[in-house]
Amino acid sequence: MRLFVERETDPQETRAPMLPADVRGLVELGAQVEVETGIGQSINIPDMEYEKAGAQVSRDRRASLSNAEMVLRMSVPSSEEIQCLSQGCIHISCMAPFNNAKVVRELAAGKVSGISLEMVPRTTIAQKMDVLSSQANLAGYVAVILAAERQGIIFPMMMTPAGTIQPARVFVIGAGVAGLQAIATAKRLGARVDAFDVRPEARDQILSLGAKPLKVDLGETDRTKHGYAKKLTDEQLQKQRQAMAKQCAQSDVLITTAKVFGRKAPQIVTNEMLDGMKPGSVVVDLAIETGGNVEASELGKEIEREGVTIIGLPQLQRRVPLAASRMFSSNLFNFVSHFWDKETRRFVLKTDDQIIQDCLITHEGRIVNTVVKAAIK
Repeated sequence: MRLFVERETDPQETRAPMLPADVRGLVELGAQVEVETGIGQSINIPDMEYEKAGAQVSRDRRASLSNAEMVLRMSVPSSEEIQCLSQGCIHISCMAPFNNAKVVRELAAGKVSGISLEMVPRTTIAQKMDVLSSQANLAGYVAVILAAERQGIIFPMMMTPAGTIQPARVFVIGAGVAGLQAIATAKRLGARVDAFDVRPEARDQILSLGAKPLKVDLGETDRTKHGYAKKLTDEQLQKQRQAMAKQCAQSDVLITTAKVFGRKAPQIVTNEMLDGMKPGSVVVDLAIETGGNVEASELGKEIEREGVTIIGLPQLQRRVPLAASRMFSSNLFNFVSHFWDKETRRFVLKTDDQIIQDCLITHEGRIVNTVVKAAIK
């Protein structure tokens, strides 16, 4: 089976979709792997390393896309790239299908089987393929490091002859993958950490990392099958904001990570809450790409409002590109190998498998994912 791994073209992208070690794994499965020249350039991996792993290096993207039976990449394909794909080709990437209706329709029109890695279900068997979790893990880490760098104080307590320096206070909103990593990283740096999540089961996870859960009685809450919290009512949001306002005022660093799958992120931190924070405080909005949790945050910008620094930089995992590339590459390899038939040496699109059912967006000329189909009508 002919596989083509495409180089990312976004000038802001620092990651590579696949590393030589995982290319070697695909070759050992019996795949004919072709990679685009310069695929590892952003993380200082030359083409020669991919050739050593058994791949051919392509310098003609259009030809490689046309001949491929499967295309692997990180981001959303362009219209021009989709037009190059042959009917029946399997295209695997992060498609962001809810925000790219045009791409979804073009894949369906071209009779391409489009798989969106963000839609891989959060089940035990699929953990090894979960790109959202692996990248969110790194984003949570980077958020804390970035906040520590911007802060005018240190995170740990220090007892010195000149006096005792109290630990920084960090407040994390959202205890999903990114939030838990932010909590763990802030604790390792010596900060005092408080955290909040609408899901009751998150309390034990927060405690296990040495942080203090903020108690807010929101009544009944629920989560989606993908592990995200469901959208709160206006009344629940108001209760949440009232409880958080005091905590924000006490904190030196605020990190927000709350997202709702397939929807705009909830606005949790209002300008009024920001006004109550101390000058010199730092806010990092990890939900900025889906609208943001912080009223004043701006996509792609780091701003100052009444002495409070608000960071709305997207894709923080791109700041640790080698680690992010390793994790994405491993997720991608694990997805392909899970459905690989060793006897026929081919990827088998098992449409009756729950993982495939959740992440297969287009197939045989149709939009087959019911959730996406309903969302982009």
